[in-house]
Amino acid sequence: MKKFMKKIALVLMSLCIILTASCKQRVSVVNETENTDNFTFADDETVVYTAKDVLGKMSLREKVGQLFIVRPEALAEQCNAEIAAAVDRVDDAVISRLEEYPVGGVALFSRNITGAEQLPKFIAELQNSSKYPLFIAVDEEGGRIARVANSGYFDVASYKSMADIGKTDDASKAEDVGRQIGLYLKKLGFNLDFAPVADTNTNPQNIVIGDRSYGSDPSQVARMVSAQLDGMHDSGIMGTLKHFPGHGDTKDDTHSGYVSIEKTWDELKECELIPFTAALPKADMVMVSHITAVNVTSDDLPTSMSEIMITEKLRNELGYDGVVITDAMAMGAVADNYTSAQAAATSVKAGVDIVLMPQDLDEAFDGVMSAVNSGEISVARLDESVLRILKLKAKYMLI
Repeated sequence: MKKFMKKIALVLMSLCIILTASCKQRVSVVNETENTDNFTFADDETVVYTAKDVLGKMSLREKVGQLFIVRPEALAEQCNAEIAAAVDRVDDAVISRLEEYPVGGVALFSRNITGAEQLPKFIAELQNSSKYPLFIAVDEEGGRIARVANSGYFDVASYKSMADIGKTDDASKAEDVGRQIGLYLKKLGFNLDFAPVADTNTNPQNIVIGDRSYGSDPSQVARMVSAQLDGMHDSGIMGTLKHFPGHGDTKDDTHSGYVSIEKTWDELKECELIPFTAALPKADMVMVSHITAVNVTSDDLPTSMSEIMITEKLRNELGYDGVVITDAMAMGAVADNYTSAQAAATSVKAGVDIVLMPQDLDEAFDGVMSAVNSGEISVARLDESVLRILKLKAKYMLI
């Protein structure tokens, strides 16, 4: 009997080892033999017609909703999404919140990725629960900021850092980065990547950007960023230039509090702005930072809330007419100094199209609604942003 029990124990131990190894095995997302022909965009005429048609059918609340991309936690309950329990599936609470606050998109983070089968299912459930197609976004820069590649669940392309790619001075390698990341994101159900990093790493004391940047030469960074966007577009993934007007010459972190830069606008144009201006014609979105440019503006506002920086500089002077999105509004530079309602309404008035991850979605959403109802933000101004957003979704055939 003892020998029999010993054999059973050995069999069970072997089975446990096999199951454990199976659980830890990474799943390949993109098959090397899979057809990877370049993504085909909708034509301009279709884009305009579709966007205007959808806009005309939206209620005021639905229009305002398009102006927000939030964490899944903001849809789980009324609370601070930064400290809420992680959400990795759609339940009745999420469905109900999406109906009440019909946001335009959801951004997923490491805590929302809990398995190889869970992630694409979660994304599909989010899309199926929304009346209008969602931006499904992620920070997948490559290197240390890669929520999917660094999750351990997927056998996908991974990179040491963008600085490492930059050292090659080979733009085709940056294009391949964009294409490979785009392929696996698209396969999983994502449509928007908060990348590439267009910051030029000019300050050795910088604790935020570092090797996330392609390097310290703005012309080289410009070539790499433009090429990475090309690769992403080939895969059908939207790209985001960040963090305008450039986070490379700072030594503090806007996650923690107020950060300013001393350079004048002309000085920024000679360095930090070069990668942005070079890639603006092909950018899907530009992410504006919370840096305060004290020698460019007189309002002492972070760029994300400054009409001078967004409308006068980025739109009017640099000629950018695409979607402008803020950096996360729950970051200390904003959340420590403004209410969610103040920050959201001020950003939209300044020219922002999408408010990213406000600290309190309910307050921010209601703040913009109140500003529109009072005339502080005109319906024409609201429609301007919503139309930009819908055109982008139509271009990528989401609507």
